[in-house]
Amino acid sequence: MKVILQENIDKVGKAGDVVEIAPGYFRNFLQPRHLAVEASQGALKKRQEDLEALRKKAAALHEAHLELANKITALGKLTISAKAGEGGKLYGKITNKEIALELKKALDCEIDKRLVKSAEEIAALGTYPVQIKLSPEAQAELSIEVVPQDKQ
Repeated sequence: MKVILQENIDKVGKAGDVVEIAPGYFRNFLQPRHLAVEASQGALKKRQEDLEALRKKAAALHEAHLELANKITALGKLTISAKAGEGGKLYGKITNKEIALELKKALDCEIDKRLVKSAEEIAALGTYPVQIKLSPEAQAELSIEVVPQDKQ
């Protein structure tokens, strides 16, 4: 019997897959839990429409990520002021959250702190390379310049 899976099921398939299974397994386990529907003409057509809508949404999201990555790259350098002691050592560290907030101020767009990847720990004054990984295909790099708080 052919069915369309509604959710991922171990050893059977992923959500959206059309799979061949035993009728009893469908009737007694999958159907009562709403994990699968019978693969009728209408259900297959709806599945195709859903897949097409997902493809369009993914393409639009990809374009938005590429555009944002270009904006971040064009920015080039971002200056962050922080309290510093003798020898340029910071009181605390510059975190990914602070970098994301500064990017939000500079570009007026929301960036999740988990997307910010710093090559090294930012604990002193200076310039540091930072990578923003929006998606596997859309990445941007910029420099973070850390200056003393009173000099900005």
